[in-house]
Amino acid sequence: MTMEKHKNPNSHKESNKDKKLSNSPEGATGVLRSEMRDNYILERRRELTLIIISTIMIVTGLIFSKRLRETPLFAGEYAVFLTAYAISGWKVLRNAGYGIIRGKLFDENFLMASATIGAIIIHQLPEAATVMLFFHIGEYLQSVSLRRSRQSIKKLLEIRPEMAWVKRGKELLRKPPDSVQIGELIVVKPGERIPLDGVVVNGISLVDASPLTGESLPRSIKPEATVLAGMINRTGALTIKVLKRFDDSSFARIIQITEKALEKKAKTEKFITRFARFYTPCVLAGAMALAVVPPMITGTSFKPWIYRALVLLVISCPCALLVSIPLGYIGGIGKASKLGILIKGSNYLDLLPSVRTVIFDKTGTLTRGVFEVQRIISFNGFTENEVLYWAALAESLSHHPIAESIRNAYNTMITYQSSEKNFSDKGLNGVENGSEKSKLSEYEEIGGYGIRAIFGEIRVVVGNDRILHLEKIPHKICTLPETSVHVAVDGKLAGTIIIGDELREDTKTTISRLRNLGVKRIGMLTGDNRYTASRLSTELGLDFYQAELLPDEKVKKIEEIIMEREGKNPVAFIGDGINDAPVIARADIGIAMGKEGSDAAIETADIVLLSESSSRIVNAIEIGKKTRRVIWQNIVSAITIKGIFIILGSLGFATMWEAVFADMGVTILAILNTMRILRGHVTQ
Repeated sequence: MTMEKHKNPNSHKESNKDKKLSNSPEGATGVLRSEMRDNYILERRRELTLIIISTIMIVTGLIFSKRLRETPLFAGEYAVFLTAYAISGWKVLRNAGYGIIRGKLFDENFLMASATIGAIIIHQLPEAATVMLFFHIGEYLQSVSLRRSRQSIKKLLEIRPEMAWVKRGKELLRKPPDSVQIGELIVVKPGERIPLDGVVVNGISLVDASPLTGESLPRSIKPEATVLAGMINRTGALTIKVLKRFDDSSFARIIQITEKALEKKAKTEKFITRFARFYTPCVLAGAMALAVVPPMITGTSFKPWIYRALVLLVISCPCALLVSIPLGYIGGIGKASKLGILIKGSNYLDLLPSVRTVIFDKTGTLTRGVFEVQRIISFNGFTENEVLYWAALAESLSHHPIAESIRNAYNTMITYQSSEKNFSDKGLNGVENGSEKSKLSEYEEIGGYGIRAIFGEIRVVVGNDRILHLEKIPHKICTLPETSVHVAVDGKLAGTIIIGDELREDTKTTISRLRNLGVKRIGMLTGDNRYTASRLSTELGLDFYQAELLPDEKVKKIEEIIMEREGKNPVAFIGDGINDAPVIARADIGIAMGKEGSDAAIETADIVLLSESSSRIVNAIEIGKKTRRVIWQNIVSAITIKGIFIILGSLGFATMWEAVFADMGVTILAILNTMRILRGHVTQ
């Protein structure tokens, strides 16, 4: 592997080739995408050229139809219209032939081939050529619309980082992201995409997260901040320590989920697929019966009835349904991805409009999950400083947000105070690396309870009221109106730390908008104490809540709610995707607040909200409702119009010309209606 070395990255002047490679899209993958884009444009131009040539030939043939029929054996007429027919319909004939060979007779290609060949046999050449022309136009419009619908999804692929500057001493090595190891340092210059998930070790900048989350405002980034692959560094240079391999990065997994989402079909798509299997043979049988039975009964000529049967074949082509329904779901998933909403399949998009019960976790979902120590209550001769010290020491290995708030409070306290134990020379690093920490001989984090730790001969217990009962520690305070953390040292209650959490700015608006969308029951399941949960439930106007729940108790509660749900409407649960993973997995629709793309969120949930805004669930339901509405509009209009023309054609009141315009008109209307999903405005 060739790597380029740069002694001074700030003064280095890249070659034109290097500059081209260091921008997005970059490297060989960017060139490949460019070639694919050029091939697509070339193919569309070729198809459009064929359509124009075929149209000119058909129009010319119609203008000079009388003279062409005067040629021997209609040679002129056959030459013009069959050439136009071949130009427009060779793909249809080829696909129909492949279908016959493979035993898959009954599709739209077979219907079109049967109808047009029949028209040629009864000498309806202009109609045969025109049917193929309009079918070709429909296929062209379908291709263009499908590309537009997938455009939002393809944009994710276009922001794939292709290069990383790896720092080795004073040198920078230019390497592909997938070859960078965990723990290595990378440098990201202003204007470049961040290639890998990591934590900032040096530099201050503004980072644009919109490619992943849909958020328009840039984030302020400083040392110790977490950044994700795909984000754009805007202002200052950043040095980042890599935390994950590229294949395990949030960006790579988002791409995998989005690509696989289209493979999971909704019930409507599955129904239409099954419907087409039976519908096409029935249409063929009906057309054959219409061509044969009436003339045999009445003794009239077969030709007009064969013509009616061909009209029936043309108008019965299910193109509008087969095209518009998958297109609608692709558009819905693409629209959602632009807003930082990952929907893992059209089946989940299809369920969203039916949701009547939404249940929230509290911390990190309804609230910001950014805790602060508000006050400390000490007991049994301990000082507030000692309570905070032992709590921070015990929580030094925990990644829970409450643990982080306690460590932050301790670090702030020792900056301004000193105590009889001379804490001022320890700092947060003292808690992590001091002599007490080095004496750690036992550590256990108990889910839903707290932490037990032994430092030398000192036993420390930190957690909620449950852990005090579990350890049989004498105490009088069981619950407080706020989130509280109890601290016990050597079997004595040393004190209680009161923790505060803030509501998200958009929480109340989200609750109100959910009710406006038809959600009848909104509740909360939380492990927090009942006083805090009750106060929050009253403030938000929730219909129900359950507090002081362990993770397994949350699962049991959601199962009870699912059993009691109204009708068959799905129940949605929204959590932070880490400690709520079991209940997210159990809900009919599990929704995770992405927490900057946490692994648990991406793996467990059916829908991932990459933005920190809970209002994205409202956007997801709005997109689901609009997608379903548009799809059913297409289904009803297609069946109605086709039904009318099937009756008119069978009775002899509709010609093949009218059948062509009706069939293609329905398809084009369905495509245009479907494009409204992408163009439509979603309230943010």
